[in-house]
Amino acid sequence: MAEFHIPFFRPAIDEDDIQAVVETLRSGWLTTAGNVKALEAELAAYVQAPFVNAVNSATAAMHLALAAWDIGPGDEVLTTPYTFSATATVVVHLGATPVLADIRAHDFNIDPAEIERRITPRTKVIIPVHFAGESCAMDEIMALARPRGIKVLEDAAHAIGSMYRGRMIGSIGDATAFSFYATKNMTTGEGGAVASFDEAFSERVRRLTLHGMSKDAWNRYDAGGSWRYDIVEFGFKDNLTDFAAALGRSQLAKLDQLTERRTALAQRYFANLRDEEHLILPGFSEENRQAWHLFVVRVRNESSPVPRDDVIRQLAARGIGTSVHFIPLHYHTAYRKLGHWRDGDFPVAEKAFEGAISLPLFPDMTIVQVDEVCEALREILSGV
Repeated sequence: MAEFHIPFFRPAIDEDDIQAVVETLRSGWLTTAGNVKALEAELAAYVQAPFVNAVNSATAAMHLALAAWDIGPGDEVLTTPYTFSATATVVVHLGATPVLADIRAHDFNIDPAEIERRITPRTKVIIPVHFAGESCAMDEIMALARPRGIKVLEDAAHAIGSMYRGRMIGSIGDATAFSFYATKNMTTGEGGAVASFDEAFSERVRRLTLHGMSKDAWNRYDAGGSWRYDIVEFGFKDNLTDFAAALGRSQLAKLDQLTERRTALAQRYFANLRDEEHLILPGFSEENRQAWHLFVVRVRNESSPVPRDDVIRQLAARGIGTSVHFIPLHYHTAYRKLGHWRDGDFPVAEKAFEGAISLPLFPDMTIVQVDEVCEALREILSGV
């Protein structure tokens, strides 16, 4: 298959990033060490949360956070069906029950009114997902959670650099999970982090990250360290490598610049497509700063002469890459086997999915390329 001449995504890696990794490889220390510690401190300052644990994925970040709160059998964790599987998979792995609440049509974020309908005495955690970089209604969600003693774990895999009503995402909930996967706004290749305001929580996450050990390898093998350690509890293997953290530090230093570029591209999409009758453009609040991880349009299948799936195929035939975010969780085989949900249970999420297309958006994309994508969309949707 020919390569897309406008891919859905291309990572923004420059010579500074490459040099940071090369220097770390030459340092002789590859696993968790000084760069990881520095990345944690720099992320803490950036997201305005005092404690950050760098780990090897956002999935690990969410899993560790729930484990640190002792979530398990008999507990319910409330989240959205409109997310990647990891958000709910970590709940299943801990033996707890995922409970899903439908989304708002305009921004694809979880609906606080639907959350309230589904809270029970067994609800221990709410996981709002900041879809595409647009912040969830955090004031309303925190108002539901706080009086009931429910923890809030923000899935901010799309939202590093986003702000909600002047507050950084990472500084609002009880804990916030970030992703630094290859396609994210800043990357470590594979990686993530969990931010929090609770030192005891952060220390337990750190212990669980590396087998439940009382000391990590940096402490044991550094000059002055001790070979003796204890397994305090049964943990996992979720630590981040030092060369991944070196890349993350280089990326974080230019994250605001990358976000500005994404924003400019999103604005060009809006300018080009605002009068396209067969599309619904992304909803967002002027009160927030959007990280624009994704630019997701929705085809009006009920009126468009060309349905969503055909639009995707025709864009691909023109050399334009796209994706779809997301297939609702209850449509997947593994979730169907849980027996909790049926088609039709989440009508807003289901309708959003039926029309959704994620258009190309990456910092190295040009305005000319945005214009080409929009022109192709207009031609395809005209049915000519």
